[in-house]
Amino acid sequence: MADPRGFLNIEQQKATPRPVHQRIKDFNELYQPMPVESVRAQASRCMDCGVPFCHSGCPLGNLIPDWNELVHRNRWQEALVALHDTNNFPEFTGKTCPAPCEASCVLALSGAAVTIKDIEAAIVDRGWEMGWIVARPPARETGKSVAIVGSGPAGLAAAQQLRRAGHTVTVYERDDRAGGLLAYGIPDFKMAKVYVERRIDQLEAEGVRFILNAEIGRTIDPHELRGRHDAILLTIGATVSRDLEIPGKDLRGIELAMPFLTQQNRRNLGTMNGETPILATGKNVIVIGGGDTAADCLGTCHRQQARSVMQLDYNPRPPEGENPDTPWPLWPKVLRITPAHEEGGKRDWQIKTKTFVGDDRGHVKELHAVRVYQYFDEAGERQFEEVHGSELIFPCELVLLAIGFSGPENGLPQALGLALTEQGVIRCNHQYMTNQEGVFAAGDCRRGQSLVVWAIAEGREAARHIDHYLTGQPSTLRARDRSLVQIEPLPLAVPSL
Repeated sequence: MADPRGFLNIEQQKATPRPVHQRIKDFNELYQPMPVESVRAQASRCMDCGVPFCHSGCPLGNLIPDWNELVHRNRWQEALVALHDTNNFPEFTGKTCPAPCEASCVLALSGAAVTIKDIEAAIVDRGWEMGWIVARPPARETGKSVAIVGSGPAGLAAAQQLRRAGHTVTVYERDDRAGGLLAYGIPDFKMAKVYVERRIDQLEAEGVRFILNAEIGRTIDPHELRGRHDAILLTIGATVSRDLEIPGKDLRGIELAMPFLTQQNRRNLGTMNGETPILATGKNVIVIGGGDTAADCLGTCHRQQARSVMQLDYNPRPPEGENPDTPWPLWPKVLRITPAHEEGGKRDWQIKTKTFVGDDRGHVKELHAVRVYQYFDEAGERQFEEVHGSELIFPCELVLLAIGFSGPENGLPQALGLALTEQGVIRCNHQYMTNQEGVFAAGDCRRGQSLVVWAIAEGREAARHIDHYLTGQPSTLRARDRSLVQIEPLPLAVPSL
């Protein structure tokens, strides 16, 4: 543990976002880095809780008390090793993860959990600043070849693990830039693209090969790909957006959230390819959906100087503070105020969209909706019923649909003859292998739409099973890897008695 009384003597302090009036004028990152001593003080709040529930709250099983202790003792390099033991890319999770580990922290019972996410980000930022994070090519080659289709967080994590095991790894990415969701799905104000680019550089220096603009099934025959490699791992995400099937849906100005967010990232990178711009500038915007993607749309609309933004959610308004239906250490279903909500706009709940109405040019001008209330039937199933007389009309010139994703696009799985689940994701056994020998899947295309932290965990686990499949020996990939950074071990400080 760190300071035995740290959690009693030191108040929780989180990273401070830039002032609203400044940050909505650009797409730079939201948060200002915390001073080193402040990070150390927050790490010292990690208590001797006996059972570290934060381990179970984190899909990666991050060794959180270990690196909190090391940061408290000002041993940052060792903290970086402990952090990399279970997470290939801590900056991705430190910037984008909603931190289920903090929700399961014992201190969360008092409402002031250890600021795990901020400490994680500070450790890896310091690692890059000090030059401790370097390429680590394998010491030996196995002669086995793996194709990874998709370069999102699951694909990148699997690529690094498999390459460090000595396999030849080629990543096929259909876009013009590696990173998948990290490159084009997450807004720059949440995570600058430099964090992705330098990890790609690290993987390339380790020997991972990236082939861009490579769409399997269009530019590369999937069966030819299977013949080139000893194994294939699909990390193609869950990119099929859920849609609204209501009258007026085909009017111009009604857009899916992901193309809107992707366009802005391309605009920031200077890689727009002549597509029709989707912009909120000067418009009344409706964002339909209540999750992270909807909040990303909200923040992007502010920066594009929308006239107004209204976010509508079909579900009831979550309770504030605590929810008895999701007690600690479960992930609490409570009202969340993101930085995008602090920047402006309005939210409303229990709204069912009924009809889009357009002008004489075929462009959306109104959304007609009705309020609903939630109840549970005799079987315990959740139901919604419209409230009579609660009709609403929202003026709008742009509607963004952020209501989730149903699964992977079916072209590649179909071409490879892969079985799907009832939910529309790729069916795998417990070793991440599909119904086709040597073809594996991981990430959102296997488990459905989820978090970046889950994608990295899936990529690492799939790599372990692929390594076993290729070598015929139990894989050691899940063992903690002390070769991730250059480090001179220091003896643990023993407190005087």
